[in-house]
Amino acid sequence: MKGIELESLELGDPASIHALAERFLASDRPLHILVDGAGIMAAPLQRDARGYESHFSTNHLGHFQLTVRLLPALRRASGARVVTVSSWAHRFSPVHFEDPNFDRRPYDRWAGYGQSKTANILFAVELDRRYANDGVRAFAVHPGGIVATGLTRYISQEELRDSGAIDERGAPILDPAKDLKTPEQGAATMVWCATSRDLDGKGGVYCENSDIATISSKDPSRMTINDLKDDRGVMPYAIDPDSAHRLWGLSE
Repeated sequence: MKGIELESLELGDPASIHALAERFLASDRPLHILVDGAGIMAAPLQRDARGYESHFSTNHLGHFQLTVRLLPALRRASGARVVTVSSWAHRFSPVHFEDPNFDRRPYDRWAGYGQSKTANILFAVELDRRYANDGVRAFAVHPGGIVATGLTRYISQEELRDSGAIDERGAPILDPAKDLKTPEQGAATMVWCATSRDLDGKGGVYCENSDIATISSKDPSRMTINDLKDDRGVMPYAIDPDSAHRLWGLSE
């Protein structure tokens, strides 16, 4: 397609991230919109070459490195937006700063995923705080429950059926009112964050359903999986400025 350029990138490989950023920076082009949208979910315990747990490495650290390395191009745009794709599943875990890589605590694949999604939101909070004056605004997004993206590769058909994501034939159940969306519907909030004039002058917020989310008052430790799925908004620990600042230092 005319005007489209394709590049390869491995988010778990710092050298791959550095090489892509160097190629883009060498073009001297401004970067107006960066969507950090790749990721993995509910994977078994895996570690990258540095020993970092795969969800934290891929979903957070890879996007952190890419975004920070591309800051010169983002600043050059004189009005850029960074959209990081998070999830309602940030309810599964805050960031465990003392052991983010499950070196000393038992591994749980949903806790690993949830921690990385909380990190995505905290990253947007701190990125916006640091670089809003340079014209770089940051947003975190929950796109919705979307089966047809390959993200469910580590989840069994039985689990997907039990969660209400697919029917008995294995077909995705689509009901936006229950947050079960097509990829196009899921992309809507990302596009809104990247382009909407409604967000001019704003940043460091978590968005869902093409709107800035409310703050949840629920206690996720007292909720069942179905309660968690039905709850909307952002957990206070995911937008805490002190945690966002601490995560930035850890990520560096």
